[in-house]
Amino acid sequence: MPMFQFLFDNAQQLLQQMIVHLGLTATSLAIAVLIGLPLGIFISRKQRFASPVLAATGMLQTIPSIALLGFMIPLFGIGVGPAIIALFLYALLPIVRNTFTGISGVDNAVVDAAKGMGMTAKQILLKVQLPLAMPVILAGIRTATVINVGVATLAAYIGAGGLGEFIFGGIALNNSEMIIAGAVPAALLAIVLDGLLAYFQKADIRKSVKFFSVFVPILLVGFVLQSSGIFVKSGIKAAFSPEFIGRNDGLPGIEKQYGFKIPYLIIAPALVYKAMNEGYVDVIDGYTTDSRIKAYKFKILEDDLKTMPAYFAAPLIRQDALSSYPDLQAVMNLLSGKITDSTILALNYQVDFDQISPKHAATAFLKSTDLYRNSVVDKGLAPIKIGSKIFTEQYILVEIYKQLIEGHLQIPVEAITGLGGTKICFEALINGEIDLYPEYTGTGLEVLLSDKKKPASLAANEKSTLTYLRKNMESSWDITWLEPLGFNNSYALMVNANDPTYKHINNISQLADHILQ
Repeated sequence: MPMFQFLFDNAQQLLQQMIVHLGLTATSLAIAVLIGLPLGIFISRKQRFASPVLAATGMLQTIPSIALLGFMIPLFGIGVGPAIIALFLYALLPIVRNTFTGISGVDNAVVDAAKGMGMTAKQILLKVQLPLAMPVILAGIRTATVINVGVATLAAYIGAGGLGEFIFGGIALNNSEMIIAGAVPAALLAIVLDGLLAYFQKADIRKSVKFFSVFVPILLVGFVLQSSGIFVKSGIKAAFSPEFIGRNDGLPGIEKQYGFKIPYLIIAPALVYKAMNEGYVDVIDGYTTDSRIKAYKFKILEDDLKTMPAYFAAPLIRQDALSSYPDLQAVMNLLSGKITDSTILALNYQVDFDQISPKHAATAFLKSTDLYRNSVVDKGLAPIKIGSKIFTEQYILVEIYKQLIEGHLQIPVEAITGLGGTKICFEALINGEIDLYPEYTGTGLEVLLSDKKKPASLAANEKSTLTYLRKNMESSWDITWLEPLGFNNSYALMVNANDPTYKHINNISQLADHILQ
């Protein structure tokens, strides 16, 4: 079976990432206990501080986890450190709250009896209140553990590793085996850790202390050794998006063609630029039409051995949508050849750095090409649903499609933006949840079809590529490609032009020579 074959082929990497995942969870949880337990004790004794402390820790959990991880980069960099800080903040609330609740819930009559026996406040805490409150406290630690196992999957987005690397890589690559290989062990890890803590919740406290005093240090040592080996083989630091490291037209193809290996971290596509701009890495992947290349003064390295194919942008659409709206194809094709590389780069820059909304940028573009029409939609018609991946260019293209269709055909359009990577968008399309979305021919060849027998000449020839894609995708899924928009948003390796080390490196062959020195 493909699933078992994938697990067998990637067993070592899966084990390594499980160690990292467990280490992230255990380290952040240990810090949370060391800080949260005393804090919970403090507010149980000084209850005027209870409301503000619980409110503050509660607010931390309302911050979306991916946003919190993104905030970590300017403050603490990338990798394991900021991930542990973020996970620690998420674990605080259940530990602090349950410690406070457990101690406060001890019967006053029991406390008064202890006082009557001559016990000091410290003795009452250690010998009466904490033992009685321990089941509630451990319940909070169990809750924090399960939360952190789940949130730790997102740590892969800032280069911290863990099982999230498989999950996000699988989503980006339309690879169900990768997703399952990351998701199932993460779920099992949460169940096992919760069961382990449940056992020790009922066991003798001395046995629990002995076990954790041995197990946790061993785990942390393994975690540190595993995490510290990322950049030991080279002084060059790289960060790549999950999709780039798994595609034949991405890192595997480049390393094979140019004959080098480079240590790297896996980071969310939106954060790789920030990581290099902040000076944490030297080499990243990206897209040639991304406005941040110009804004941050990055240098695109020429693919001098022509490893990466062209990525001509074109709408990928369901055939039944074209059948339902006979004029839709002609209207969509009005955009054919209208959006050049420089045009889309300018539009991306306007949205990313001039703070113009995708809607207003799209309106200005359509007016400049005389394609804009006032929108007066017929609300009696079923809407056309347009999806997008998560990056600026896709948001702009969706808004252009929306205004074009509503203006020319009066058909209402529902924009479903931010669907994630290629897999989510494509699955939504073939399942009829959306009618079309912007896609790229290189992605069609390398990810959607994954046809290893395709003619080698296809990659650089726009016309033959589209003919090949249309033929195969219409027969397989009853979807097709409309005419290309006019620009080529290809993959690229890039370096920081402000770094003197890379001043004379202009292509990937020169980078390979630099790495191999």
